[in-house]
Amino acid sequence: QLQLVESGGGLVQAGGSLRLACAASGRTFGRYAMGWFRQAPGKEREFVARITWTGTSTNYADSVKGRFTISRDNAKSTVYLQMNSLKREDTALYYCAADRTLVAGTNPNRYDYWGPGTQVTVSS
Repeated sequence: QLQLVESGGGLVQAGGSLRLACAASGRTFGRYAMGWFRQAPGKEREFVARITWTGTSTNYADSVKGRFTISRDNAKSTVYLQMNSLKREDTALYYCAADRTLVAGTNPNRYDYWGPGTQVTVSS
């Protein structure tokens, strides 16, 4: 079992930045690919970003490409999401998730472990 806990969410003005962190415990973090997802009220959970277990490859949703950066520190069992140039439409509950198969891609249903989420609210 892998436990995940997100932090770093909050209220920020449009154009501002936040850095989310997701701390893992319980199993060997370095064996999991990691993803960030988000869910706004009344909407389905959507893919935001993903990073391989080595950290050498990343991919992003088109809506955040060029503004968000995912990274990881396996020594600290933590994955990060740096969010810059935030927009009102980025407002959502942000979740990190772990993929033990390494091939879950952008499909949230294929991730094995989830954190409880951290709220990000962007005001105009």
